[in-house]
Amino acid sequence: MSIFEPIVLILLALAGLSMFAGNYTVAAAMVVLIIVRISPLALYFPWLQKHGLNIGIFLLMVAVMVPIASGKIPAMDLLKSFTHWKSAAAIAVGIFVAWLGGRGVTLMAAQPGVVAGLMVGTILGVAFFRGVPVGPLIAAGLLSLLIGKS
Repeated sequence: MSIFEPIVLILLALAGLSMFAGNYTVAAAMVVLIIVRISPLALYFPWLQKHGLNIGIFLLMVAVMVPIASGKIPAMDLLKSFTHWKSAAAIAVGIFVAWLGGRGVTLMAAQPGVVAGLMVGTILGVAFFRGVPVGPLIAAGLLSLLIGKS
């Protein structure tokens, strides 16, 4: 496996673009994928493809729930928040975004060719519009609404 292979060069370009955007997490992920690709670890790609997204979502959910689990957000404050209209709106938006993310996963599995465009778009959004890199699944869900795929 050569470091000058087109896939490795694309991953390097995405890593460089991520570094330029200040998105070091995505850059590190690209470097890890390059290392896996050019090493004997490449035989684990099928396992990563099958389980990686679920592991990532699991870690994200753990991180998001830490303030509740640690008690930083008291239980009474959490319960009181459900009586406010903003919390009801947050619940509705959360449901919508989770649904979009589900559509995005389906689209990305059915049309893996869109993944690179979604990643480049997310990185550009971070670099030039002060975005945060949490958007590829939601972007894929929105794309699925635009192109009529579920």
